Amino acid sequence: MNRTEANRLAFERLCAAEPVLVDIRPAIEVLPGMTPATVLTSGPPMPWERYVGGQRDAVIGGALFEGLASDAEDAARKLERGEIAVDGCHDYGAVGSLAGIYTASMPVFVVENRHAGINGFCNMYEGTDPRRLNYGVYDEGVRERLLFVQDTIAPVLAEAVRAAGGIPLKPIMRRALHMGDELHSRNTAASLLFTRELFPHLLRLNAGMRDAVERTVTALTEDHYFFLRLSMAAAKCTADAAAGIDGSGVVTAMAFNCNNFAIRVGGLGDRWFLGPHASVDARLFDGHTEDEIAWMGGESTIAETIGLGGFAQAAAFPLQQYQGGSAAAMVERNLQLYAITVGENPDYKIPYLGYRGTPTGIDIHRVVETGVLPAMDIGIAGRDGGQIGAGTVRAPIECFEAAVAAYEERYGAP
Repeated sequence: MNRTEANRLAFERLCAAEPVLVDIRPAIEVLPGMTPATVLTSGPPMPWERYVGGQRDAVIGGALFEGLASDAEDAARKLERGEIAVDGCHDYGAVGSLAGIYTASMPVFVVENRHAGINGFCNMYEGTDPRRLNYGVYDEGVRERLLFVQDTIAPVLAEAVRAAGGIPLKPIMRRALHMGDELHSRNTAASLLFTRELFPHLLRLNAGMRDAVERTVTALTEDHYFFLRLSMAAAKCTADAAAGIDGSGVVTAMAFNCNNFAIRVGGLGDRWFLGPHASVDARLFDGHTEDEIAWMGGESTIAETIGLGGFAQAAAFPLQQYQGGSAAAMVERNLQLYAITVGENPDYKIPYLGYRGTPTGIDIHRVVETGVLPAMDIGIAGRDGGQIGAGTVRAPIECFEAAVAAYEERYGAP
């Protein structure tokens, strides 16, 4: 089929997805190809020696948490020798927040796109402390929080989700857009709506689990970012439905590692097209400065590939308080993005724009032709680890130019 037809098919698959949370299981049980000695991290995979800074520290922290090494030096030696493998989340059907660390025992959300029969996976939110493994920190406090997620939150949620027969996520996401979320940097409404869906099933759990249930409900609602990982898993199994379409120039993944920003394209296989780091406009937490900003990976930008996050900013004016900017800037940015997408999403709509569908299906050719760069909402990591702010980033043009060149080499110039 020609490019227009292929892009339209990709767009239709993005819009037709029906993501449902069906289970929560240890990564080793559900991620295809996962091994006990594998640590997954964000972005295009690289040789171990190329990982630097917080992303390198996070991989080492994952190895220590999993008991694969006695200390950081031992972990680094084993990673150098290949006794501990490091690989990219996307190739396992998963997506990683910031450094995106997965180890075998960590619980992951299993989200099924029932329209396409594809699963997407995401690990669970570590909690409110800005010092987290996915932000390049591993210490006793991080270890305790990871164990709390693994031993308390995950079992409770798994029981409730199984009792419910699965939780459809698209209705939650659709409604959350009408309540001030954009399903990336703001998930306040979605987290509360998700918790509401679980309430009847949580109440029916064994009375002996009451303390665990109470602590789980607190974790679900205390800062309203819990749903982000569900949004990511839903976006992954949605975007993967648009992969492998011959002739498609629609982006199916966007990701960072510590060295690059990169994209994948539906009609160009699993190849990553690399560019430099994105440009960033951020609001930093008190006491932090721009020279502290560090890149350590990130794949939550999968949300933008399906018309959420930065592509739905005009639905989330409260983000001004969190990541800076203004309502007017959010609207202007959102309107620009219609120029680089295939169509308007029939399910994800923006009230302020008269319930116009979000711009969905990033077309690499339109990005290059117009010069309009995808906008993404992200958390900002600091060079010493931890989250130091939040903001909007713009993808670099270089990866789109490389993708267009590869497209024309494969399919011919228009």
